[in-house]
Amino acid sequence: MEPGTFSFPKLRTMARHALPHVVEGTIIPIGLFYLALWLTGFWGAVAASLAFSWAAIGFRLATRRPIPGLLMVGSMGLTVRAAIAVLNSSEFVYFLQPTLGTFALAAAFLLSVPAGKPLAARLAADFLPMPDWFGAHPAIRRFFVRITILWAGVQLANAALALWLLLNEPVTVFLALKTGLTTVTMGGAIVVSTLWFRVVVRRHGLAPAKAV
Repeated sequence: MEPGTFSFPKLRTMARHALPHVVEGTIIPIGLFYLALWLTGFWGAVAASLAFSWAAIGFRLATRRPIPGLLMVGSMGLTVRAAIAVLNSSEFVYFLQPTLGTFALAAAFLLSVPAGKPLAARLAADFLPMPDWFGAHPAIRRFFVRITILWAGVQLANAALALWLLLNEPVTVFLALKTGLTTVTMGGAIVVSTLWFRVVVRRHGLAPAKAV
């Protein structure tokens, strides 16, 4: 890599870097939830997924290792869902929990901006390793502030539409439409974020032309 430029890693390199974070922050908690749901029931499933997530965070703190953004965000979402589950135990509230978690995630994105630590930058580091000088560049910092606001809007829209579906459609229809809705909106946001990132990097000469 030339001094003062950022080289985009190959897709395989990015996948190898991101996969452990995805497994730890998403796949294992979901897998534990469904396994425990089958073995012990709903409350055991909630406890299993929550225990793993916070145990993973505790281990990283104890060993002074950085906490991936996906793991932190996932744990926050699970905690919100668990708290609501303790207070309410109806089928409606159970399916409402992910929607409330999405509202909380949207709020986390928004609140991270005035705090000076845009959440999108932390999540991006789980997928794309970036040198310190690159992340500190003013153009990159502005990009992550704006993309954090974008993702806050995406999460807020997802949550609002999911809530409307839950209130107006049967559970089976709700689950099918919500899955499709989330896939489309999240996929679109990822594409927009990636293209926007490349435009910013190219415009400010932060990467060789062939890399973007």
